[in-house]
Amino acid sequence: MPQTEAACPRHRGVMITPVQQMVSSCTGAILTSVLVTPLDVVKIRLQAQKKPSAFSRGKCFLYCNGLMDHMCACLNGSTQVTQQTWYKKPLPAPFSGTMDAFMKIIRYEGVSSLWSGLPPTLVMAVPATVVYFTCYEQLKAAMQYNECCSYDWWKPMTAGAIARVWAASLISPVELVRTKMQSAQLTYQAVGQAINNTIKTQGVFSLWRGLGPTLLRDVPFSALYWLSYETMKAEVLRTTGSPELSFSESFVAGAGAGTVAAILTLPFDVIKTHRQVELGEQVITGGKKVSTSTLFLIKKLYLTQGFHALFTGLAPRIIKVAPACAIMISSYEFFKTLFYNRNLQQAQDLEVECDITLQP
Repeated sequence: MPQTEAACPRHRGVMITPVQQMVSSCTGAILTSVLVTPLDVVKIRLQAQKKPSAFSRGKCFLYCNGLMDHMCACLNGSTQVTQQTWYKKPLPAPFSGTMDAFMKIIRYEGVSSLWSGLPPTLVMAVPATVVYFTCYEQLKAAMQYNECCSYDWWKPMTAGAIARVWAASLISPVELVRTKMQSAQLTYQAVGQAINNTIKTQGVFSLWRGLGPTLLRDVPFSALYWLSYETMKAEVLRTTGSPELSFSESFVAGAGAGTVAAILTLPFDVIKTHRQVELGEQVITGGKKVSTSTLFLIKKLYLTQGFHALFTGLAPRIIKVAPACAIMISSYEFFKTLFYNRNLQQAQDLEVECDITLQP
């Protein structure tokens, strides 16, 4: 696997290893998850309060830890608060808004409750993000991308699209099995059995059900995101003359690139969400298979809700995607720069040692 060399001539000769890329992306993924999860936990609690029927057993809801959307199966809860699942816990009074929800959850359940539901999704999202970012960097290096060359604009798009296909394909079977496991309240020891049963009854390719709509949204998003981000990054470096982006510069560029990609891929996100929910509920209930093709869902939404239905939820999507992208890329770039400077210092020290050794 090739090492990544910084793009502009001023960086030639200094490498960032794949392991260093993995550590950088892993750290960024964890930070993103920890910082963004409370926002989605509060959103889900508000939704469960307003539409309790949507959280009855056999139903599904989307949970996002800032990196990936995950399907969660609704379980039965008892009347005892301590035994109820985190998204259905009642409080002394209903929430009147987002800030009120934050305050009441902290007061009555503790601060840790804001990170409810994080572990099962973090187990998959962090490895998938590491694969995604490392694959992107390796592909970009293999294409010999040069951020100083305007003709290389297509290379980040291509690398981002391929990396997303690879990461999504790896995580898709695990996501489908986990939804079934959670709905049946299985233990981790039953993972192998759940996979075997799914393959025997529905075939091996059933593990990738729902991958199409996921790729339909995530691949264009990744292509547009990396095109926007690398373009902004190159422009800032050209203007400032700096070798690297500062933390604030990468934060703003990441938020801007995420916003652009989120707006342009919104219809794909709507379709993907609808199909993911329907497939999740089908897996849980084991009911009769219904048509969940992309074209079928587009036609269904158009006939029942109108053309505007494909563009609903723009504001919530931007509010969730922009900060997640900003936190992820800025922390990722920060640690990449840290490793780059470390490697540069080691290279300079080695040169000094060689010069001393070669002196007569």
